[in-house]
Amino acid sequence: MPLNDLVAPQAVIPALKVNNKKQALQELAERAAELTGRTEREILEVLMQRERLGSTAIGNGIAIPHGKLPRLEKLFGLFARLDRPIDFEALDGQPVDLVFLLLAPESAGADHLKALARVARMLREPEITRMLRDSQDREALYAVLAMPPPVA
Repeated sequence: MPLNDLVAPQAVIPALKVNNKKQALQELAERAAELTGRTEREILEVLMQRERLGSTAIGNGIAIPHGKLPRLEKLFGLFARLDRPIDFEALDGQPVDLVFLLLAPESAGADHLKALARVARMLREPEITRMLRDSQDREALYAVLAMPPPVA
């Protein structure tokens, strides 16, 4: 299932300039706040809380920071391709350059986990990650995210 139901074209950042994990989460929280109507602080707090449990970097240069927010109306995704890779404390030790932020309503329950699994599945596809890394602008990145995943 493509990810375009989770992420809107305006929620795609083609070249986010950050120097570290904390700065990346702050920038993502700021952008997410603009698009969701929640406060940057509220979003950042949820993301930092989740990172304290363990890094959301899933390996191969990919991170999926996520959390649940009260009064959020629906699942919200934001995708960023980093200007240059940063340390995200990934288990495989690889720096991260692709970040998919996922926010869910507090009441989302299993939908949050299903969305997380979908994002992880899609971003684990080598062909998808290659295209995301090769795409230079928002439209091209969004087109890749909107593609149906390869059939196994």
